[in-house]
Amino acid sequence: MSDSPSKQIHQGRNVKRFREMLGIKQEALAYELGEDWSQKKISALEQKEEIEASILSQIAEALKLPVEAFKNFDEEQAVNFISNSFGDHAFDNAFNNGTINFHPVEKLIQLHEEKIVLYERMLKEKDEMMARLEKLIGRQFDQS
Repeated sequence: MSDSPSKQIHQGRNVKRFREMLGIKQEALAYELGEDWSQKKISALEQKEEIEASILSQIAEALKLPVEAFKNFDEEQAVNFISNSFGDHAFDNAFNNGTINFHPVEKLIQLHEEKIVLYERMLKEKDEMMARLEKLIGRQFDQS
């Protein structure tokens, strides 16, 4: 018998955590994954402890995250890491040693912000394209 039981990573719960951190609704993820997906199917998927590798790969691609994030993220370990890493003098030590550590959560936030900027740019381009199309359609009716 081993000293510490092997804890199973709940991949579905990790999908939900990262999806929520990125501010993406189940409906939006379903849309990104294709016609075979729905909000209900995403909800059921998030209940599964283990997700098929091919589906996990599709989700990782849609959320722009590595597959390992869903396979390896353990909330308990993350909390322990953060509490041990960010003691009273953690920031003082980082600056005194001349090193500053960057953490995955900061990277996720940065990626999310970049995604928002890209989304807003795409919406603006869509609006501009729609205005051009409306102008073209209006010209065709004027010429008739």
